[in-house]
Amino acid sequence: MNVSAVGVAPGLPPSSLAGRRALVTGGAGGLGAACARALAAQGAYVIVADRDAAGAAAVAAEVGGEAWHVDLLDTQALESLTLEVDILINNAGIQTISPIEDFDPAAFRRIVTIMLEAPFLLIRAALPHMYKQGFGRIVNMSSIHGLRASAFKSAYVSAKHGLEGLSKVTAREGGVHGVTSNCVNPGYVRTSLVEGQIADQAASHGIPEEQVVSEIMLAKNAIKRLIEPEEIAGLVAWLASDQAAMVTGASYVMDGGWTA
Repeated sequence: MNVSAVGVAPGLPPSSLAGRRALVTGGAGGLGAACARALAAQGAYVIVADRDAAGAAAVAAEVGGEAWHVDLLDTQALESLTLEVDILINNAGIQTISPIEDFDPAAFRRIVTIMLEAPFLLIRAALPHMYKQGFGRIVNMSSIHGLRASAFKSAYVSAKHGLEGLSKVTAREGGVHGVTSNCVNPGYVRTSLVEGQIADQAASHGIPEEQVVSEIMLAKNAIKRLIEPEEIAGLVAWLASDQAAMVTGASYVMDGGWTA
């Protein structure tokens, strides 16, 4: 595969991220892999972080970067971490769908740890280097559920709302140091995480699986299709570029018109 043709943000000059080191969590597949390809296409050296060691290694080999086998639930290890990266993409995520009264507390804590506490610890680890060099780009993969709520997703919605706040505080603190922090807020993206929700959504809403995409996921969309990972990755690559130097503390919605 020619990575120079994959996930390139329109309007970005070739090699606009040359010399930059980027870290993408959850980079072994889906949206994370698309982000790794898009950043590499612009010249960045990409560290692909994932608990799936083989998947991370495969994507890293494809983009000419390196793999980092990491468990983001091991927060104690992350607390002592130092990251010398210029671009941090907090993308890793999981999902559990259940009514609040039946929600497993351990599952709730796991989601919040991976999608809120781990991004905080990675940002904390990366900021000293970014501050020292006077440049940094942090992109937090939020969701429409960082701005809106849906039933049966109490942990996911809570984590994403928290991530929005963390991102804005990072923007406020980092601005004077040349560091930007933004959220990307997709609707439903064609990934294994979304595909894995269909059976759970059907059970929670009491409808057949074949009705979930049209009646739940895309019901409010103006554009009736799932978002492709490469579309999100193009936006991420732009936010990481010099062209987005004045964009910070923002939440970029890509939802096919859902929230309109």
